Parts: sequence; structure tokens; C-alpha cells
Amino acid sequence: MAEDALGNMLAQMDNAEPYADIDADVFERLKHPERTLKVTLPIERDDGSVDVYEGYRCQFDSARGPFKGGVRYHPSVTQDEVTALAGWMTWKTALVDLPYGGAKGGVVVDPNDMSDREVESLTRRYTEGIRRMIGPDMDVPAPDINTGGQEMAWMMDTYSMYGGYVIPDVVTGKPIEVGGTAGRVEATGRGVAVTTRRAFDFFDRRLEDATIAVQGFGNVGSVTGRLLSSMGANIVAVSDVSGALHDPDGLDVMAIEQYISENGVMAGYEDTDNGYDDADQITNGDLLRLDVDALIPAAIENVITPDVAEDIRADAVIEAANGPTTFDADMILRERDIPVVPDILANAGGVIVSYLEWVQNSQQYSWDLEQVNDDLETRLARAFDETLDAYTARDAPDLRTAAYIVALERVGSAHEMRGLFP
Repeated sequence: MAEDALGNMLAQMDNAEPYADIDADVFERLKHPERTLKVTLPIERDDGSVDVYEGYRCQFDSARGPFKGGVRYHPSVTQDEVTALAGWMTWKTALVDLPYGGAKGGVVVDPNDMSDREVESLTRRYTEGIRRMIGPDMDVPAPDINTGGQEMAWMMDTYSMYGGYVIPDVVTGKPIEVGGTAGRVEATGRGVAVTTRRAFDFFDRRLEDATIAVQGFGNVGSVTGRLLSSMGANIVAVSDVSGALHDPDGLDVMAIEQYISENGVMAGYEDTDNGYDDADQITNGDLLRLDVDALIPAAIENVITPDVAEDIRADAVIEAANGPTTFDADMILRERDIPVVPDILANAGGVIVSYLEWVQNSQQYSWDLEQVNDDLETRLARAFDETLDAYTARDAPDLRTAAYIVALERVGSAHEMRGLFP
């Protein structure tokens, strides 16, 4: 029914509406983004030719504060995808009670086919294209798929050049040297690990020695795997775009992470001195169907389809990616009594620490790593507990519905308080 990202997000909202105390007219407003900008980005390539790319910035809802959301570079970017991601950011920031709305940006491009200079040119051109929409009190971009600290530094610099002075709080996820915060790079993965630990407590299961499969071993997946391993969990399978490895006795996630940092992809790791004689090379599809205590999809949206959901043998799913489970697949997992910890809760660590970076920039004062991580864990713990409260008090059918109840009511209440202009 709802296999595309936008249809998925809207279906999740509709599913939660009967359980939420929210005015019907306000709810209808929540289903529509405030505005979406499409920009055309001509870029001079290193060989002197000119290629033209398309970019988007969707600002979904600002009832609770400035728009907030990442910018991704990926060939699959579409306007509907960006709209869905902006909606998810709206519910995510509300669930963890940050004074933000939700936004998202994207450029239809494969940055792996570009030089560093070309990526810089693209980033600066994109920033110029959306700069009338963004600002520290208006819309604060951040990294996402295929973007990171360097791209955020270029965005900040471009915006600052137009302003005539340094404006670090226009973006978050920056390198520390230009106003970033300790803990931001690991924040999303740390949040997933923290949420997984709390979920195991809720399920009355031991995290120690639990078997976990991580689909997508990029920044989020690798940090999640490393931290869960340090908590005693047994990471038995990981994957990236080049394939997957499975060893029921456990993988050395730090060695794999190091290999990927040096080689770009995981392929070939099994042939190194750190490789495993007993590890099996499997597909991403095989990984999703492993018999494990927890499956953590940490790649892109819509990887758990109805066909996959019918075959999943994991005892629980922890969503590290945005929208990894389609709505129809969600219904199958619900029928099979396989709990899903939803993305708007599980991967909220990144936006929490982005908020802390934004506050530090505005105050021109920085906090140390321990303070940042403590704040991250405190806010996630509170959001988890509020989700559980909604789950029991409203007789919600699953944790995703419970999380949406909390988020929708917060955003809906803000709209009701502010009224309708004019």
C-alpha cells in the first residue's frame, strides 16, 4: 500500500491518529509541508565541461521552532523522498522534545564520481541556492548520507561570505575546528546503541552475548556495532554496498571498521590477516533474514519490505536508518509479534547533539565530550520512557504508534496554541 517513503510516512501518521488527542483540522495541516524549493546546480567539472544537477530543500513544519534536518547527496534523491525525510525529522525533534521543526535537503548526485573540488563546488552552489531559506533562527542543515563535516564547513563558509561575518550556527555537524562539538560524529550511532540497550531492558532480555546483525556499516552502523560490542553484545553480521559478512561466533567490528576506513568498502576484508576462516560471505538480503536477537537496519529507507518481513527471524528490529521498514512490512511484523523500535526514537541521537552544537555556537561556549554524551543519554532515556508511557496508557498496538502519539500531540499542541495566520 505505502511502499514509497512519503506514502510510508503519511501512512504511519494515519495509523497513529486514532490514538492521539489531536484536532482533525490540525492533523490535516500536519500532513503537508510548509514549502519545498527545487534548485538547479550547474557545476564546472575538472575537464572543463558543465554538468547540471538538481537539489531540494523541504521545510515541513516550524510550529515548535526553526527547521532542522540534514542534506544528502545520492542518485536516488527525489522531492517526495526529501519531503518524507523532512516529515520524519519533524516527528523526531518533537519526540525528543527539541525546540525545532523538521526539514531535509538533497542533491541528485553520486559524489563518488566527483573529485573533492567538484564536491566543494556543488556544495557551495547548493548553499547559495537555498541560502534565502536557511539561517540560525530559520533552518539549520546538517550532514546526512554522503555528506559530513567537510561539506558542512563549506556550507558555513559560503553562508558566512554572504553575511560578511562568521556564522557557525547556520549548520551543525561541523568539524570542531570551525565550531563543531565533541561527540557529533558518533552521536547517531551512540544513540542507536543506547536505545538498543534500553530496548533489551524493556524486552527483559540480556544485551550481553546477544546476537546482533547490522545492515549498513557506514558511520551510523559502524559506531553502533562498535559500541554495542563494547557493551557485551555479539555482532555476528555486518554489511555495506559491497556485500556482507556473517560469523555466528562474532566479528571483530573494530578491525572491519578500520579496513573500511582504509579501503572504502568491506569487500576484500576476508582475505586480510584479520579476516575470518569461518566467516561466510552473504548478501544484504541474507543478513536481513538471519536468526539473531536484534536486526539493526542502518542503511537507507525501504529495505524491509513485506517479503522480507515475512522471512525475518530476528527477535526485534532497531531502526537506525530513516524509514527502513515499509508500512505494509510494519503490519506484518506487528502480526508476527516482532517489536520494532522506530527510527524517530532509535536514531535521534544525531539531532540531539546537533541541537547541543547549535546552542554552544549561539552561546559561544563549548562543552566537553562527557557532558555532551550525558545530555544525549538523558534526552533519549526520557523520550524512550515517554514512548513506553504512551504505549501502555493509550493501548497502542506497537512502539512506533506510541512514538507518533507523543510527537503528533506535541506538534499539534503547538499549532493549536499559535493559531492559524492570518
